[in-house]
Amino acid sequence: MRLQDLAQLSTRAFKTNPMRTWLTILGMGVGTGAVVVLVGLGFGLQQIILEQIVFGETLLSLGVSATGAQNLRLTSETVLQFEQNPAVLDATPLARFPGSITYKGLTGSIFLQGMEPPYLRYAGVTATAGNVFTDEDVGDGNSVMLSPAVLKLFGIEDDEIDAFVGQKVTLRIQVPADDGTENVNEIIIDKEYTVRAITKEEAVLNATIMMSELRNYVGIEEYERIQVRVDSNENLPIVEEALIEDGYRVTALSKTVEQASKIFQGVQIVLATFGGIALVVSAIGMFNTMTVTLLERTKEIGIMRTIGASPNDVKYLFVCESIVVGFLGGLSGIVMGVTLGVTVNVFLNIVAGQFGGQAVKLFSFPLGFLTIIALFSAVVGYLTGIFPAKRASSLNPLDAIRYE
Repeated sequence: MRLQDLAQLSTRAFKTNPMRTWLTILGMGVGTGAVVVLVGLGFGLQQIILEQIVFGETLLSLGVSATGAQNLRLTSETVLQFEQNPAVLDATPLARFPGSITYKGLTGSIFLQGMEPPYLRYAGVTATAGNVFTDEDVGDGNSVMLSPAVLKLFGIEDDEIDAFVGQKVTLRIQVPADDGTENVNEIIIDKEYTVRAITKEEAVLNATIMMSELRNYVGIEEYERIQVRVDSNENLPIVEEALIEDGYRVTALSKTVEQASKIFQGVQIVLATFGGIALVVSAIGMFNTMTVTLLERTKEIGIMRTIGASPNDVKYLFVCESIVVGFLGGLSGIVMGVTLGVTVNVFLNIVAGQFGGQAVKLFSFPLGFLTIIALFSAVVGYLTGIFPAKRASSLNPLDAIRYE
């Protein structure tokens, strides 16, 4: 049988029984659409979580802190030691001291941090409002970045965060006394700082200024943390293992991302399983339709066999028809699922915009995933139609002609 004839005969059902054919496609589409929506929800949730993490240099950096073992300390010499590793491109420290912040007569306790712009990039520190320090801001001695928790000390609500950028605050630093006791000395910084950014560090009371500015008021002999930038993903575990063997505590954001991805893969499998139940129900309905079609066309099959059609021709006809129906059902399911997901995304973004929230994509539909769904639908159509096709090809031509 020619391919052209096979294509015409396998789509003839759209003319002879259009209502039943399209209802079968719609039923298949509902099942496929359920899979698309649920797995799209999993992709969307994964994207929402991982978008909170800055990729690129952040995934190629290691956070190093001292464990207290072997009298390890993080000093300027430690930074130079880390940078001597051929696989390390850069190492940048963070200094941290207890302190206080004053805004319009109100004072609260915080931790005052000093760091340079590379640390912000490697650690993935970003801003909710304003802009974090960049390489062009090196030497800026008049700006400060605050975490959202600091604003809570002054009764600043979430919808007032943007307006707080540009406000003036004063800072104080508490350092240990030189007499060897547990007493502390408070260093008053006699100047006002302009708030340039509110970071996304939710659960900490941090105020951050440039490292050079912090050195103007306090001697820094030991650092709280060092971010190590590794040159490649291949060298990341090697450098990490070497640091751990030296006795340092090491954290890698790449492992957090990997663990989160594994968790969401499990979530997507669970959601796809629920959607698959609807797809199975649709496949059963399609199988029933193909079986009924076989019974209705038994006499037609007998005539085809009598005029020269081979058993394989009949089998290919039924298989092609079921593949077409399955594939079109998959496409309709993709259209329904994507339309529903996009509609919900638009609605949520409108609501978020009215209430001052941040726009999010609750549903995400990667092109590769949609392509797999379309191909999978065709496979389901093939599996659904293979049994009726084999049964049709095995009919006796004379018995088929006499069938009523």
